[in-house]
Amino acid sequence: MSGHVKVAMGLFVAGALALFGYWFWNERKVENAFYQTSDAAGAKDKIRIAVDSWVGYYPLCSVGLKRRLREVGYSLECVDDGANYPERINALARGEYDFAVATVDSYVHAGVAARYPGVVVAVIDESKGGDALVARKDKLASIDDLKKGSPHIALTPNSPSDYLAKSLSVHFGIPTLARGKPWRAEVAGSGEALKSLRSGKVDAAVLWEPDVSRALANENYHRIIGTEKTQRLIVDVLLAQRERSHDQPEKVKVFLQQYFRMLKQYRDDSNLFEQELADFTKLKPAEVAVMVKGVKWASLAENVELWMAHTAEVPSQEALISSIESVVAVLKEYGDLDANPLPDGDAYRLVNSAFVHGLYQESETGIFKGAAQANQNANEYAELSDAQWAALREVGTLKMRPISFASGSDILTIEDKEQLDQITENLSHYPSFRVEIRGHSGVRGDAEENKLLSQSRAESVARYLELTHNIPTARMHPVGFGGSKPLVRQSDESERAYNYRLPRVELVLLGAEL
Repeated sequence: MSGHVKVAMGLFVAGALALFGYWFWNERKVENAFYQTSDAAGAKDKIRIAVDSWVGYYPLCSVGLKRRLREVGYSLECVDDGANYPERINALARGEYDFAVATVDSYVHAGVAARYPGVVVAVIDESKGGDALVARKDKLASIDDLKKGSPHIALTPNSPSDYLAKSLSVHFGIPTLARGKPWRAEVAGSGEALKSLRSGKVDAAVLWEPDVSRALANENYHRIIGTEKTQRLIVDVLLAQRERSHDQPEKVKVFLQQYFRMLKQYRDDSNLFEQELADFTKLKPAEVAVMVKGVKWASLAENVELWMAHTAEVPSQEALISSIESVVAVLKEYGDLDANPLPDGDAYRLVNSAFVHGLYQESETGIFKGAAQANQNANEYAELSDAQWAALREVGTLKMRPISFASGSDILTIEDKEQLDQITENLSHYPSFRVEIRGHSGVRGDAEENKLLSQSRAESVARYLELTHNIPTARMHPVGFGGSKPLVRQSDESERAYNYRLPRVELVLLGAEL
């Protein structure tokens, strides 16, 4: 290349850079003029938060909160990214947002690649009926029916619907819903999932409100299970960008302070809240009421006393830590994760409780204070007769784990207790259901003795769950079936292997008749 050509190219590049620089300077000048000559000039800083259309996030972006923040010198910008969690987390890592919302499961999964750039500063809400698995009555009657045949289920990938399906697969041991199986019919949103269900393309769909209610208006469909019957399964959290939470703590504090005040106002005036939601969503008031019913928002008191890490001054149940650890266990068992991806495997590394604790302690006026619900799904279990137990509806059988009593014994081994501890972790997400503990034996030997032994083993399991995990005795019903309900022998299974599987204990969730 000749020297003249090099000089010409250099001049061209320099000119192009100069033109771009002028354009950029001019754009910034125009933008600054808009800012300086408008009411925005009164704001000392801007707060940007990444959200999506989930109803639980509305208080974070409401007109009321924007007004409250404006009064203390901050402008609020909410960016709806269409629930693209991976890009949301990456943008948070790049510093494009001060805050972002996420479900616990989505952050645990999507945050790995970006090395968890946000820290959880508050729990926003918990789905309490907002999500559900709805099925055709002529196809699926219960969770256990999912274990048979080849069900097809419509859902939105990488969404709470997806995680609900994965949780059911793991908690109830549903091999047909395993990773890589052809059960998934992926669609773009709950509305599309409902269309697939109505068209007959699928047997069931994981929906969120108001589509759950729209589906159930047709008597041909029913709810297999919804999050109104679960606990700490689908939990939404507020993430603060890590560097910003360290360098600009006042911004985080102010945002949380005004948010919790706005949330309290909505709790005190539910009509105002539902009217704003109706205006925002363009839905009918009845549909809005259903949506609101399906969400349990977490107040400041509940954040401190129930969800976040405890302190010497305010003990907490640390439900958020339990939720994070449960998500990791589900995603590992399902196959989405090879190992615990959290920094040092420590759930506490994702959480910063200092902000909510600080606000709680500073609130001498009581504006935030109020007793948190110690147990969001506290149930008083009345004693039932055998006839009443028999009348309950079977919801599903929790995943069977090997509980291997010694031959002729009803004494639990150390390994048995470890398996029961894992079963209890799964059971903790379904506090609304009663539990029938079904003991089974092999088919050899005296039938009556087998029945008595299986009854004794079921009772041993119930005692362990009561004494170790505080599960009320009235919630459990131990029953021995002996060898009267043998498992189906697999085509390639040896007789020895088959006989080994027959002695077992099953935990079956039962609910009231619908």
